[in-house]
Amino acid sequence: MISLRPRLAGVLASLALLAALGGCATVAPASAPAATLGNNPVDPWEAFNRKVYAFNQVVDDTLLIPVSTAYRDTVPTLVRAGVTNVFNNFSDVSSVLNHLLQGKLQHGLEMGMRVLVNTSFGLGGLLDPATEMRLERRPEDYGQTLGRWGMPAGPFLVLPFFGPTSVRDSFVVPAEFFVGPTPNSFIDSWSTRALVTTLNIIDFRANLLGTTALLDSIALDKYSFIRDAYLARRLDLVWDGAAPMETFEDEPEAAAPAPAPTAPKPK
Repeated sequence: MISLRPRLAGVLASLALLAALGGCATVAPASAPAATLGNNPVDPWEAFNRKVYAFNQVVDDTLLIPVSTAYRDTVPTLVRAGVTNVFNNFSDVSSVLNHLLQGKLQHGLEMGMRVLVNTSFGLGGLLDPATEMRLERRPEDYGQTLGRWGMPAGPFLVLPFFGPTSVRDSFVVPAEFFVGPTPNSFIDSWSTRALVTTLNIIDFRANLLGTTALLDSIALDKYSFIRDAYLARRLDLVWDGAAPMETFEDEPEAAAPAPAPTAPKPK
């Protein structure tokens, strides 16, 4: 089962942040003119991306939102919290590895302790006593690790079903399938694995319902809004909120303007 938590958590945080600021932001028109598609240097495949985004929206509107809403409205809050905690606990194992790969030894050890506490004293992750012990949850994924190692994000990309990403982040999708334990690592039955995977998707989408409802009420062009939110959030995550500043030392200085001609003096 793919680990959706690290990848989609960034999207959730991005939308929540920009939606909160959206009241004072200028949003783009509902549809971009065809002649301008691909002119944005971070989104050269915008025409393709918008088609995939539209497809994902249809899947979301007709399937995920109704099912997730029913799940939220019928399953008790305590049960849903336990489901979320279990999936987060498995995802935290991958975060431990990525912290260590980035050289963040202290955070890696803290996340490792968090996993041990929640697994041992939280009934396999159903409960979250680590948070009560002030072991902060710090999700990290393989895309962040590659970015920390210097790999550029590359153009923005929208994948069917997976949603917004970048060329760099799309490279790590196989790693999210095969690296690190998931609930399905302990399940032999394919039908049960399918049910667990479905539950993971529904649970996470249910947690997004409030944010996307707020987004619908603010953004006229949700595609541009989500793209800018995703890219800004990913840059922030890669550098832990301290992205390197651009330097302008190598830029040529502007030439001094030529003096204006003066009128000849009368004789």
